[in-house]
Amino acid sequence: MIHTPSELNAKRLPATFYALPSGREPVRDWIKSLSKADRKIIGEDIKDVEFSWPTGMPLCRPLGKGVWEIRSSLTQNRIARTLFCEQAGKMVLLHAFIKKTKKTPKAELDLAQKRKKEIA
Repeated sequence: MIHTPSELNAKRLPATFYALPSGREPVRDWIKSLSKADRKIIGEDIKDVEFSWPTGMPLCRPLGKGVWEIRSSLTQNRIARTLFCEQAGKMVLLHAFIKKTKKTPKAELDLAQKRKKEIA
């Protein structure tokens, strides 16, 4: 099969941000609050999922009920997670946080699932 350059560069799952009724985008705001180096890491990881979807570990894994996580290793040995769902052929970035425990905290996952229900 021959691919045109535009097909090879096409995003398979373009990212969009979940927006609150006020119009504020919590994930975008959170990313903007990080250092330039950390923003670049998270941006690259989101881009990798956009272009290589469906993808698996170590970058991405399902958390259940249609919520997935993008796993990012930040500076200063910190770990970030960006939680998303797939809707109408797009990745909707629902929630993001710095991970401080081995298991994803229930409150973080609950918030992502609540936001997913709001947009369904």
